[in-house]
Amino acid sequence: MSRRTDRIEELLQGELSTLLLRRVADPRLRLTSVSGVRISPDLRRATVRLSVLGDDAARSAALEAIHRASGFLRGELGRSLRQLRVVPELVFELDRGAEYSQQISNLLDELGSDDDRT
Repeated sequence: MSRRTDRIEELLQGELSTLLLRRVADPRLRLTSVSGVRISPDLRRATVRLSVLGDDAARSAALEAIHRASGFLRGELGRSLRQLRVVPELVFELDRGAEYSQQISNLLDELGSDDDRT
């Protein structure tokens, strides 16, 4: 990617994180954070990766809530990011990296405790 798209991705990630933290009042998004943004080369579509703490029900509720708030988020981005000619379409997906890291950590802890018993 170019430096411009990298800067725009960082800008979008920061702005979306702030909006989720301060402007979106939906309680289903309380434990949601923006873990990354990838923008298409034509800058028309941004894939936003979300990390959600909780079980599968909490993740699906957060995904539903973010889809409902996407119009609001895109409008707020348009008002705050005037340097962009077109605010990209926002596509949201879950980032399960933290969940996998926790599972691996738990497995390693189990292996360590098994070694201590022998």
